[in-house]
Amino acid sequence: MPEIQGAIRVLRAKGYKVTQPRKQVLKVLTQAQKPVSPYDVQKILQQRGEHLDHVTIYRILDLLCLLNLAHKVLLSGGFVKCALGDEEGCHRFMVCRQCGAFQEFADKSLCEEENELAWHLGFRTEQHFSEFFGLCAKCQG
Repeated sequence: MPEIQGAIRVLRAKGYKVTQPRKQVLKVLTQAQKPVSPYDVQKILQQRGEHLDHVTIYRILDLLCLLNLAHKVLLSGGFVKCALGDEEGCHRFMVCRQCGAFQEFADKSLCEEENELAWHLGFRTEQHFSEFFGLCAKCQG
């Protein structure tokens, strides 16, 4: 499973066990073409003859998000594997409303601007979330 080796290294480096259920969820996220809900993860695993209960899937997704190995896409409520690793700046998404395609990107300057705006308003930022919703290039054509 070379596509999840980076995530496995992060889990180990942070002191977490690399369990079979964690690998199963990482594999589903890696292969997903769009954000997947915990129920989607369970259904995909069942189609493969594997089983994880919802509680386990939710806990794994929470851990992966905590470690910045996955992100929750707010518009869809689904989860995706982080595609950017340690790239500087807050990780953001563009989501196609027609086909569900998504693109992750990071923009350090945008993150800094938002922190400065928050500071001027007397707020200390801990995390940023934003998503762009519209049509991808394919669906525009």
